[in-house]
Amino acid sequence: MFPPLRVEPTYRKLSLAIETRILERTLRDGEPLPTEAELSTQFGVHRSTVREALRELESVGLVTRRRGTKRLVVTRPGAARIADTVGRALSLEDVTVLEVWESLHLVAPAAAANGARRRTAADLAAIEAAYHRFTDDSADTNRALIHMLAFFRAVTRTSGNRVLMLTLEPLLKLMEPTLAQMVAGVPQARTRITTAQRRILEALTARDSEAARTWMSRYLRDFRRGYELANISLDQRVAWRSSTR
Repeated sequence: MFPPLRVEPTYRKLSLAIETRILERTLRDGEPLPTEAELSTQFGVHRSTVREALRELESVGLVTRRRGTKRLVVTRPGAARIADTVGRALSLEDVTVLEVWESLHLVAPAAAANGARRRTAADLAAIEAAYHRFTDDSADTNRALIHMLAFFRAVTRTSGNRVLMLTLEPLLKLMEPTLAQMVAGVPQARTRITTAQRRILEALTARDSEAARTWMSRYLRDFRRGYELANISLDQRVAWRSSTR
């Protein structure tokens, strides 16, 4: 038996053709696309078909309009847009808090270990700033959460590994609501977070990869323990809130 042929609308085929050129780097970041009229002629399709294809490309961040003009140019989706796409998909798959936490626990310690080998003075300054902001604002749950996530992102950037950075971003955002509950519901959480962050900073400063890995792992295990103390179910489904950044 033969499988049925996949039938796609023309605009989707056109969108895929342009996307392929972008991903192959034939069309590079910042390069203007041909006009709708030119694309219509080149592909031999209606301008309405071209318009629909371009809307699809714009929705995933592969093209954008320059300010003050209708001309579309090729763009590279930023981390926030990529996180939105991945996070939304994970939310629709009904993944649980436990699954996200387990993924974070697999990836973040590796990022910290890499960071200990590759970090720069500027990286350390950013991590230290996030650490001090957390200690200064730990009484305010919302601000404490912002600084906690900033600390994670600063540590991840030290790895110099863009795959790790892009992997961690949606995981961190998916954890935001329950992390806020945990910090608000467990008084001792702030002290333990401060201790773990300080130890991670010390390990990165000393270029001690194993200590960085160990303390990041302990840091995340403390999160899980905090969830238990705050009566947060690890089996609950995560919900995605699209980024406005």
